Amino acid sequence: MTVAQLFHDFSQKRIAIVGDVMIDAYIIGEVYRMSPEAPVPVVSLESKEQRLGGAGNVALNLKALGATPFLVSVVGDDYDGDTLKNIMKQEGLSCDGIMCSKERRTTVKTRVLGNQQHLLRIDSEQTNPISETEQNTLFSLLQTLIAQGIDAVIFQDYNKGVLTESGIRAMIELCEKENILTTVDPKKDNFFAYVGVDLFKPNLKELKEGLEVNFDITDKQAFEKAVVALENRIQCKNTFITLSEHGVFIKNGKQTDYIEAHIRSIADVSGAGDTVISVATLALCCKLEPKLIAGLANLAGGLVCEQSGVVPISKALLMNEIEQYYGTEFPK
Repeated sequence: MTVAQLFHDFSQKRIAIVGDVMIDAYIIGEVYRMSPEAPVPVVSLESKEQRLGGAGNVALNLKALGATPFLVSVVGDDYDGDTLKNIMKQEGLSCDGIMCSKERRTTVKTRVLGNQQHLLRIDSEQTNPISETEQNTLFSLLQTLIAQGIDAVIFQDYNKGVLTESGIRAMIELCEKENILTTVDPKKDNFFAYVGVDLFKPNLKELKEGLEVNFDITDKQAFEKAVVALENRIQCKNTFITLSEHGVFIKNGKQTDYIEAHIRSIADVSGAGDTVISVATLALCCKLEPKLIAGLANLAGGLVCEQSGVVPISKALLMNEIEQYYGTEFPK
């Protein structure tokens, strides 16, 4: 398969993203002095930005790679919820899978940047689990999408309450029944709820927290013992773990592969996991072998770390990076 053919195949995929969608807001300026009122910098405002975050950033990554994403989530019936849907429309994303709840607040993460440094973050959010009624509506929205035809479901969990244990299990059961691939970017609260998924992608910190174990990544025996313990609990088909500067690890059955990180000029690791799960899911849909899935996702995650803020992957940059590393055609 050529790299061009792979990206053509990406463009044919329809992917649902179920999970916590939010606004990433930025207040950007310069710092020239300290405040006389308190020992804090005074930021001279230059610009404000609002971007899709959380599951929304996964949708933007998929769209950037040519696929068709569908967000399924719950936001507040509030000003920020309206703003979020307007951003989605501006990005060419459908709002049909977005439920507005009078019982919830839309999540907004506001970052204050001064002199290109991250000074402060303000979170406006509500993290209690959605109600059973809201959960049933979310399930119905996913059912509708599956009936219309999708290739995979990404569960994008930020512990903001949209994904609940019972809801997760019901949606996985639905996907299994309809032969839809399932992939997961987990967080601690629902870590063991994703039983039977096709690909489970925690980072190293999440693996340790979920299993309540501690070890040094250089101790491969301890690490792989933890992977086995994880697989015994969730019975996933592929275990894909990001290891930060140590690269990535993937396991499918008895086949294990470690892939080293590439040398990068790191600007910001925010959103890298969103890019990794997006590329891994598309590669899985294209039936690539596990080592190549991990290798492509590793390249993509590294690329976005060279950009400031939460930004989706550039298709052109990724294609160029893949061709430099693998050539124009993947080895058979």
